[in-house]
Amino acid sequence: MFSLLSRWPLIRQILEGADGTGPESMSQKTRNLLPKNMGAEVSRSICPYCAVGCGQLVFHKNGELISIEGDPESPISRGHLCPKGSASYELLTHENRLTKVLYRRSRGTGWEQIPLKTAVEMVADRLWDSRDRTFQETKDGQTLMHTKAVAHLGGATLDNEENYLIKKLFAGGLGMVCVSNQARI
Repeated sequence: MFSLLSRWPLIRQILEGADGTGPESMSQKTRNLLPKNMGAEVSRSICPYCAVGCGQLVFHKNGELISIEGDPESPISRGHLCPKGSASYELLTHENRLTKVLYRRSRGTGWEQIPLKTAVEMVADRLWDSRDRTFQETKDGQTLMHTKAVAHLGGATLDNEENYLIKKLFAGGLGMVCVSNQARI
């Protein structure tokens, strides 16, 4: 009877005079638990949600994502993630995550799957067509070299260097005058 009682965490705490924060408070089941990412490979990454750039540890095993956690060695986040960053695992594994490109034709009522390459080519063709139709080289004798028909809105995860390159491409290369970043919104 005593051996049965001595397996109860409360009885062990009383007998050992412990405070209940050590091994005396663990059941056999708890002692046998192993970390879910045991044996997994780890890759360092950056959270995709905002411009803070919190460090993440991405655990994977046999080509399968195991978990995503805060990186304690990150000088920015020191192992912490906000609720959105903590939900990164769901971003990649949720059963309703779209993994195919969907397209709805003009005046269409339904979506159809198209290859990614086709979608990218459609966007590029439409961007270039809009630029060609609306590009102004001059106005009232002044050189303009711009279009107001196309705009670019960058994401909050872009750093200064990426925004610089985007500005060079879209403003310098394509002549857009409407280039902005939503990080200030």
